[in-house]
Amino acid sequence: QVQLVESGGGLVQPGGSLRLSCAASGSTLSINNMGWYRQYPGKQRKLVAAISGSGRLTNYADSVKGRFTISRYRAKNTVYLQLNSLKPEDTAVYYCNRGGWGTPPVASWGQGTQVTVSS
Repeated sequence: QVQLVESGGGLVQPGGSLRLSCAASGSTLSINNMGWYRQYPGKQRKLVAAISGSGRLTNYADSVKGRFTISRYRAKNTVYLQLNSLKPEDTAVYYCNRGGWGTPPVASWGQGTQVTVSS
């Protein structure tokens, strides 16, 4: 049974930073490509950052490139997303799951973590 637990969201002013964490259980996730997705109200989730199973490759959506950094700690099955220079349009619920390079997400999503960027 795959379980994904996201944390680290909150309210931050424009220009601020947050670090999101995702604890993943499930034997295959530690070697899978993993990604962070975000979802606006009433919209589908979209992948914003991905990291390869080895951790050597990363990929970002243009909207977050240069501001967000994805990383992983394979020994602890944890994936992180550092969010810097936050903008109001980054306000969304953020989720982690398998993703990137054509890797489909697993069906069981976590609860997500809310990021709100507002002055």
